[in-house]
Amino acid sequence: MNLVIDIGNTFAKVAIVDRGEIVARETQPQLERDLLLRLLERHPETDRAILSTTRLADSATEAFIERQVGRLIRFGAQTPVPLRNGYATPETLGADRMAAAVGAWGRAPGRELLIFDFGSAITIDRVSAAGEYLGGNISPGMTMRFEALHRLTDRLPLCGAPAGETTLTGRTTRQAIESGVVVGIVHEIEGYIDRIGAQNPDLALFFAGRDANFFADKVKKPIFVTHDLVIEGLNRILEYNAQLNS
Repeated sequence: MNLVIDIGNTFAKVAIVDRGEIVARETQPQLERDLLLRLLERHPETDRAILSTTRLADSATEAFIERQVGRLIRFGAQTPVPLRNGYATPETLGADRMAAAVGAWGRAPGRELLIFDFGSAITIDRVSAAGEYLGGNISPGMTMRFEALHRLTDRLPLCGAPAGETTLTGRTTRQAIESGVVVGIVHEIEGYIDRIGAQNPDLALFFAGRDANFFADKVKKPIFVTHDLVIEGLNRILEYNAQLNS
């Protein structure tokens, strides 16, 4: 069994994966050792781990994990992955972006991939049908846009995602903010899909992250929606490295 840890800007996600299936999953603001111990006590067959983090390295916690499972991979730019990396500065590439690309490739190998991850930021990543990571873009996420409009102006209220249908144009200031953010993101997504899809008719679309379902309902395209894409990718990377070292 594998212990997979994804520490993002907001949450730490921990999963136990058995032969490609997630059998346990936990999310918390900070990675706590007590949580790791509880998971490992319930799954004592766990014998290797992979950790990806966007935060500063915690060598003490990494050493603790390695003592518990025997083998730990700290996923970084030098870690072998089952994709060719065409990014010009691989050392600056977010580990979660590459992991999501690997996870998507595992679900749709041999197809051009376009991956949207809706978190604090929205990341858009591409993988060629030949299995090359082509890079992508980063823009502010939905919550960040709402907060920026409120904090960086004097009078605009703090808004959030509307519960009902979003109008194309708002008739109140609150509606204008809600529509401006949500419709703007939808147009952004559809613009990427239309331009890249025009060159690649077999394009496979993946939505991941906390706002994935919200936007999948608003984009009229066939979409793979999964909240575990990074976990799946990290697990594939761990398995790939195990095979290389066997």
